[in-house]
Amino acid sequence: MRLSSVIRATAWGLVAAGIAAPLLRKRLSTPPLATQTVAFAAPVALCLAVRRSRARDVAVCTLQMWAYLAAYKTPHDDEQAQAKRVHIDYPIEIDRLLGLGELPSVRLQRALARVDTDSGAPSWRTLDRVLVWAHWTWFMVPHGSLVYIMVRRPELFPRAAVMTYAVFDIGASVYWLAPTAPPWYAASVAGNQAGQEAGREDRGAGDVRRMMVEYGEDFWRDGWGPLYSVLGGNPLAAMPSLHFATSLMAALLLAEAGPLAGALGWSYAATLSFALVYLGEHYVVDLLAGAALTGAVRRLGPSAGPALARLRRAVAALEAVAHGAS
Repeated sequence: MRLSSVIRATAWGLVAAGIAAPLLRKRLSTPPLATQTVAFAAPVALCLAVRRSRARDVAVCTLQMWAYLAAYKTPHDDEQAQAKRVHIDYPIEIDRLLGLGELPSVRLQRALARVDTDSGAPSWRTLDRVLVWAHWTWFMVPHGSLVYIMVRRPELFPRAAVMTYAVFDIGASVYWLAPTAPPWYAASVAGNQAGQEAGREDRGAGDVRRMMVEYGEDFWRDGWGPLYSVLGGNPLAAMPSLHFATSLMAALLLAEAGPLAGALGWSYAATLSFALVYLGEHYVVDLLAGAALTGAVRRLGPSAGPALARLRRAVAALEAVAHGAS
């Protein structure tokens, strides 16, 4: 068998293993880090399995996000163990300082949210709907931005993809190391005995509504449960806010691609930042940490350039062997 055939066969095996590992992670006895290593090897392996094309670029990005999703969800596979490690208090304390004594989420909901006085049910206005849908459409924004860059400015795509997915992956590593609760989670425990003993109710966390879920239950009716089970996966992944970090990165990258695209990207990032705090999904400090993550990736990117260039040359050399002799 030719060396090129061996390389391609091995690469396809790694791709298959990378796809399967996240699906089987709860059944495997291997350490989670090993499962994640296999999952993150799949995008690189695909570069050896097939020749470079736009379709391969899309597939590589898809495999990267598949590995990220596993990294995002895996810490919550053991809910009780994660709950023992969760940080709840420090974001509340910081946000109370930022909010001059009161959580910004509470201030915004008190000023803007409405409840029917007779039934006690939420009363949804246009502002609420726009902000909820801004939150829901986030799932498409980072990847849609990369697709736009791929089509309109293909020369910018490799760097844009690396920077976008670096934000995703670094953020996921923080979720492993320091699981941190969002406002709505803190509110859910504020009324029980443990929450009261920790002083969380006194800090005002118990007043935060999770408006996105309230609206989802009202809008999607019976379909909300299955839909949320697919989109959720780790409630203790708030710090840093990858919703904001990746949207901010998308805005920066779109601005490099063109002024109109940049304006749209910045408008969305600003809208989402307001929505995340108002809807009770994130603290302001979560957004600040997300912005810091994006800024660090942008700033340190050139420093990582030589190492990435060496990796790219090594992969290109193997790719040449895998396909040049075909």
